[in-house]
Amino acid sequence: MFATRIPRLLFAEALCVVILPVTLNADEPFIPFPDDALQPPYIETLMLTEEKDSADAKPADAKPDDPLDARFKSLEDELKKLKASLEKKPEPKKEEKPVIVYPTVKVTGFFQADAGWFHQDAASIAHFATVPPTAPSGDIQDDRGFRRARLAAVGSVNENTKYMLEMDFAFNGRPSFMDVWMEVANLTSLGNVRIGQFRQPFGLDELTSVKELTFLERPLMFGMGPFRQIGVQVADISKDENSTYAMSIFGGGTDPWGDSIGDRGYGGAARVTKVLMEDCCGDFLVHGGLGYVHQQTPNSFIQYRNVPEYGGPFLPTAIAPGSLIAAGSVPFFVDTGPMAAENANLVNAELAGTWGSVHAQSELRYAMVNTKAGGTIAFPSFYAQAGWILTGEHRPYNKQSAALGRIKPKSVAGAKCGGSGAWELAVRYSWMDFNQGGIAGGELTNMTYGINWYLNDYTKLQFNYIDADLDTPAVGPANTDIFAMRAQLDF
Repeated sequence: MFATRIPRLLFAEALCVVILPVTLNADEPFIPFPDDALQPPYIETLMLTEEKDSADAKPADAKPDDPLDARFKSLEDELKKLKASLEKKPEPKKEEKPVIVYPTVKVTGFFQADAGWFHQDAASIAHFATVPPTAPSGDIQDDRGFRRARLAAVGSVNENTKYMLEMDFAFNGRPSFMDVWMEVANLTSLGNVRIGQFRQPFGLDELTSVKELTFLERPLMFGMGPFRQIGVQVADISKDENSTYAMSIFGGGTDPWGDSIGDRGYGGAARVTKVLMEDCCGDFLVHGGLGYVHQQTPNSFIQYRNVPEYGGPFLPTAIAPGSLIAAGSVPFFVDTGPMAAENANLVNAELAGTWGSVHAQSELRYAMVNTKAGGTIAFPSFYAQAGWILTGEHRPYNKQSAALGRIKPKSVAGAKCGGSGAWELAVRYSWMDFNQGGIAGGELTNMTYGINWYLNDYTKLQFNYIDADLDTPAVGPANTDIFAMRAQLDF
C-alpha cells in the first residue's frame, strides 16, 4: 500500500513543479505568437547557428583543397581580365608625320621606241619630191628609233620650293633641256611662281603628259602653239580643286637646246579651266577651258608646220631663218613657210570628259597672224578624239594639271595570276588648214585609229593607223597611209 503511494506522490510533486510557475503568474495575460511569426526568436537563432556550424563542419573523410582547383581559379580570373581588356576600345593613336630632310630628290625617266611604215599614192610621191628630206624621190622612208629617252630629277629644297631638271637623249647632237624649272609656292597672293623652261599654259593636249597620250603624237594643232619655252609663270588652283588659272611671260624663238634666238621673241600665255560637271563617285566628269597666247615674232618672222601625227626619230632641221628645231625623219606635210609678221594671237577652246570606261576630248584653235603688210591671216585647226577601255578601267582626271590622267590596269599582263593588262580602242579626227590669205601651206585631214595595251602601270604598247589626206594648190589631193607602233616604259 505504501509502495503504491510513493510513485503517485512523486508524480504529483513533479506536476506541481511544472504547474506552479504558471499558477504564480496567472494574473498576467497570455500573449500568443503572432500569426506571421514562424518560430520564436530564440529558436530561429538557434537554427541559424546550427546551420552555420553544419556548413563549416567538414566530414571526417573530406580531403583538403586541391591545388589544381586553385590554379584553375587563378587562370580563369586572368582570362576574364584579358577578355575585358580586349573588349575595351583602344584610344586612337596620334599619327606622327614623317620627318622630311631637305633637299629631296627622286630620279625618274622613260623611253619611247617607235617604228613607222608608209604607203603613198602617186600624188603624195609627186608632192614630196619637192620637199626635203625626201626630195627628189618623194619616197618617205620607213623608220625606227627612239622618239624620246629622258632622265629627270625632281624634288624639293624646302617645304615650299620644288624643282625639276629633265634632259632628253633622243635628239641628235647633244642632250637637250626639256623641263628645267624651280617653283615657289605662296610667294605672292596670285599663287605659285615657276621660273625656267616649261610647257606654257596653253592647250589641253599640250599639258597632258607625253607618257599619258592616247596616240603616239599630239593632234595637228600642236604645230600652232608656244609649247616649251623659257619664262616665268604664276598659277594657282581653287580650294575645291575644280578651277585653275595660269599666266606666263616667255621668250620666244627658243631652240630645242634651250637657247634663245633673237631679241624680239617675247610672248605671254594664259589658261583658265573649270570642272563643269562631276558626280560624287569620281566616275563622271566634264572639263572646260580657254587659252590665249600673244607672241612677238622672233626675227620678225613666224612659221607654222607639222607632220601627220607621227614624227619618228628626231633630226635637227631648219624651221625658220636663224632658228633650229628638232623635226622628225618624217617630212612636214603642211608648212606656211616663213611669214613676215609683227605678232600673232592664238585662242583655244577645250572640252573633255570621262565617264566610266569611256573618255573623250576636243579642242578648237585659231592662230591670227598680223603681217608686216598690214593684214591678218587666220589659220584654223580642230580635233576630236575618244577612247574606250575594253577591260573596264577608268581614265581619271588630274585636277592639278586640269587634264586627263593615266590609265592603270586592274591586272598585270604576264603575271602569275594570269592577268591581261588593260586594252583600249581609240579614234581621232584632226584637221588643219594653212591654205589661207594667199599662203599655200596645205590643208591636212587625219583619221587616226589606235589600239593601246597597258601591260602594267608603267609599261604600254601602242599601235596607230593614220590615214593622212593632204590638199595643196600645187598637187591637189594626196593620200599617205602610216602604220606606226611604240613601246614605252617609265619609272
